[in-house]
Amino acid sequence: MIVGTAGHIDHGKTALVHALTGVDTDRLPEEKRRGITIELGFAPLELPGLGTVGIVDVPGHEAFVRAMVAGATGVDLGLLIVAADEGVMPQTREHLSILSLLAVRSGILVLTKCDLADADWIELVKEDLRTLVLGTSFENAPIVETSVKDGRGIDELKVAIAEGLRTIGDRAADDVFRLPVDRAFSVKGTGTVVTGTTWSGRVAIGGEVRLFPADRVLRVRGIQSHGHQVEVSTPGARTAIALAGVDVDDVPRGSVLVGSGAWQASQRLFAEVTLDPGASPLRAREWLRLHVGTSEVSARVVPVAGVGGEGGPVVARVVPETPLVLRAGDRFILRRSQPLSTIGGGRVVDPAPARRRRPTRAWSDDGVLRLEDVVRDAGPAGLAQVAVPIRVGTDFPATRSLVDGASSVVSIEERLHLGDHVRGAEEAVVKAVVAYHDLNRIDEGIPLARLRAEMGPYAPIVDHVIARLATLARVEVVSGVVRKTGWRPQVSVDALAEKSWLVERLLTARMEPPSVAELKTERGKDVLQLLRMLEKEKKVVAVEPDRFYHAEALEAGLGQLARTMRGGRVHAPAQLREVLGVSRKFLLPLLEYCDRRRITERRGDGRVWLADGAEGGTG
Repeated sequence: MIVGTAGHIDHGKTALVHALTGVDTDRLPEEKRRGITIELGFAPLELPGLGTVGIVDVPGHEAFVRAMVAGATGVDLGLLIVAADEGVMPQTREHLSILSLLAVRSGILVLTKCDLADADWIELVKEDLRTLVLGTSFENAPIVETSVKDGRGIDELKVAIAEGLRTIGDRAADDVFRLPVDRAFSVKGTGTVVTGTTWSGRVAIGGEVRLFPADRVLRVRGIQSHGHQVEVSTPGARTAIALAGVDVDDVPRGSVLVGSGAWQASQRLFAEVTLDPGASPLRAREWLRLHVGTSEVSARVVPVAGVGGEGGPVVARVVPETPLVLRAGDRFILRRSQPLSTIGGGRVVDPAPARRRRPTRAWSDDGVLRLEDVVRDAGPAGLAQVAVPIRVGTDFPATRSLVDGASSVVSIEERLHLGDHVRGAEEAVVKAVVAYHDLNRIDEGIPLARLRAEMGPYAPIVDHVIARLATLARVEVVSGVVRKTGWRPQVSVDALAEKSWLVERLLTARMEPPSVAELKTERGKDVLQLLRMLEKEKKVVAVEPDRFYHAEALEAGLGQLARTMRGGRVHAPAQLREVLGVSRKFLLPLLEYCDRRRITERRGDGRVWLADGAEGGTG
């Protein structure tokens, strides 16, 4: 787990971390020269019964709030530090607001430099501090008085940190892996190493991770946690990962490592936004600085609806200038550039909504409602189950429980669909089958391929729907066609007469039958359905898509070819035209038909007979 500091500049954060851990987190020459923290610092803290936890030391100067937010995001327990000799200061207020907006799970109020103030003054500072934290996540936090000069309160603070972390509990290990990168550097003999706090999940040496925003797959060469080599990373721990196949310049701060799953860079998101009490309202389509994880980008925030009355959170569409890797439930901070100030923050409701959709709801603690919302948003195509932990913000066990418990959601081949969409698909299939019967009363039913093509957005689940309708006896599938249960072709007396005429016409035409279009012209009506029926009865054969042969005539023609071509000799088309007595218009399509049926085979400019011992045949 991670402990983070917060507080005004020069209130003793770095000195306190040194007193707790023995580590000086100011590592940059500029930090040594100026005596202030500029970049994030990290130190391990050994706690009895808990092992090693990480401490993040953040800058207190207002110019480096962006670095402070990067360090505070992902913190489990916050130390709000106030110097006893100065009391509450501007950055104290801003840092408290940031910790509250990020929903840091536990906190401790730490008074430093108590050796520089008398008891009465310290009590006044405590009163101010208690007033300051009213209504925040630090309202019931303990106050610990410390001094790094005489060691006062350091042991007591360690005990308070341990007690606070025990009440929080460990992060879920059975979850998707994600690590926002706060540093990247090169180590001789190792290559590129990135560091950060593992927000969730695990990764092992030899495993693969995806690097965003570059969207590259990389191999993990080594892992360290708090200076020790480990085989597998631990959620909630400071982690250093050696990566193969990437340069340091390709991994700037704000990059994110993720594991398997449906991660994508969000180009728009829906969020619940809360403004600080003193902040002016959001302006329409206002550009703000959005801080999430270790990233800071410009983003347009468009409020859509209020939540919980005046002054409460608002539902907003957020469009970052640079895509971000986000997950439902992620917390973020919003700052204005003019004047430079933190104005609020929020929580991601949906990191990847459909473009057409308008945000309608705030964050819900009911995971089933969140699941139903994103599945509904996915439409008839459904949502891949692998995307649920990211779109809903749940670990793997919770995801399985949600899917099992959501009665309105149906699982079909690793995708989730809203029950209403499945029922809509069922009615669409039945409607399409009935409509086909109405227009094609002499057909057995609608071909399955055609039905799939007509289902539009329901196409991904049409086979499942047809199978379900068949079990309900609403439709039946026979020889590749779908029909109403009990349907039989309805052939009228006129249609029977037309069938007889077609059979006689094609038999008379022998090996030069008219096309479908020519037959239609002769009869003054469409005859294709009747020809298809005759084809199923094996009375005619479709040699070309638009030309049918009488089966007996075709059989006789193939017999002539067999008697001529038997023996393996190659015969040119001109020879075969003389055998059949037909023009090239009919010969070449017939030979291609024979090639497809493996009756003949093309060799050079001619054909050889393959059906040895046969007199031909239409098969």
